[in-house]
Amino acid sequence: MLVALATAFALSQAFRTVGAMMATPLTQHFGLTPQELGMWAGTFHFMFGIMQLAMGVSIDMFGVRRTVLTAFPLAVAGAALCAVSSSFGMLLLGQALIGVGCAPAFLACTVFIARHFDASRFTAMSGLVMSMAGMGILFTGTPLALLIEASSWRAGYAVLAAFAVLSWGVIFWRVREPVRAVDLADPHAAEPAERQSLRKAVRELLPLFAMPHTLGLVCFACVSYAAFITLRGLWLGPVLHDRHGLSLVASGNVALVMTVTGMISPMMFGRMDPGGARRARWMMGCASAGALMFGLMALTHSRAIDIGLPILYGLLSGYSVLQYAYTKNAYPAAMTGRAMALMNMAMFLGVSLMQWTTGVAASWAVAHGVEPFRAVFLTVAGMLAVGTVAFLVLPRAPTPARPTSA
Repeated sequence: MLVALATAFALSQAFRTVGAMMATPLTQHFGLTPQELGMWAGTFHFMFGIMQLAMGVSIDMFGVRRTVLTAFPLAVAGAALCAVSSSFGMLLLGQALIGVGCAPAFLACTVFIARHFDASRFTAMSGLVMSMAGMGILFTGTPLALLIEASSWRAGYAVLAAFAVLSWGVIFWRVREPVRAVDLADPHAAEPAERQSLRKAVRELLPLFAMPHTLGLVCFACVSYAAFITLRGLWLGPVLHDRHGLSLVASGNVALVMTVTGMISPMMFGRMDPGGARRARWMMGCASAGALMFGLMALTHSRAIDIGLPILYGLLSGYSVLQYAYTKNAYPAAMTGRAMALMNMAMFLGVSLMQWTTGVAASWAVAHGVEPFRAVFLTVAGMLAVGTVAFLVLPRAPTPARPTSA
């Protein structure tokens, strides 16, 4: 069942990283500015992010299966709309529909793991799912580049729509959640209980923001994953093509290798999770290293650095899996779904903000005679640094005390 749910997450990963290969052909077809390109990429993540709390409530109330099966057809419709788009507005609407349709994809996996696997395996299983979902990002490397060169960017969206239909069918066929005991005893008793629980779920959203460690987590979540997706999902292809003259397929090859290292990384960090207070230190250390990498890419004009550091950053990027373990331990078990939803919302709204902001920075750089990718990478490095410092100085979740011997 977890593998079936992971197929939807893999498609979500593919949809959010198509920009690396599609940015150049879309810019040529629609005459997009860098700011419009950032808006196009960010629209998916904005809609994905704002839907996270609603999806968390839906998963808590109606289950993983019903939530995913209800939402995912919107991703199919959005991909089909993008494939036939004749204007930038249609393209944005398609991206918005895809974002809503994919919104429960990873949240469903994390909640499913929390409910059906032993707590000690949570980080490792989350890392495994993230690595499995990397298959979707693999498609948006060399395979998508070859498809675009052989046909067009429209074919890329059409193929993703077909894969999304297959994923929906697999989830419909394989995923079954156990019926609650109250439903077996008295089917009519479930209805008022669900209505009451739904009201309670909405009321419990506010206490998340009242907890002192939430703000630091949100600040960090806004930038950690955003840096990886902003590079891999938007600017990697353009920087290799425009700064260094690589072909679309050659850029796709680099994206493919970065994806492979990005697939290995979550499993690696899932196995090496130090737990306790060290987990937070690892998170901040990895984010700081990422900021230095982006700073180096901004201040140099080296092909070796612009190829090598993204691949290395892919290997580092799996530290984001530590955030899920941190979040799971930071909130009561009854609030797991909504806490995960809040962190996912922060992560993907952060992606939207970073992609839009880097697009604005690139447009500003072009207007002022500055190399646009320098502005892009300095912006990413600065946002990573600000989020990490906020996590450092703001309150963090208390570390559970270790049991003492009698």
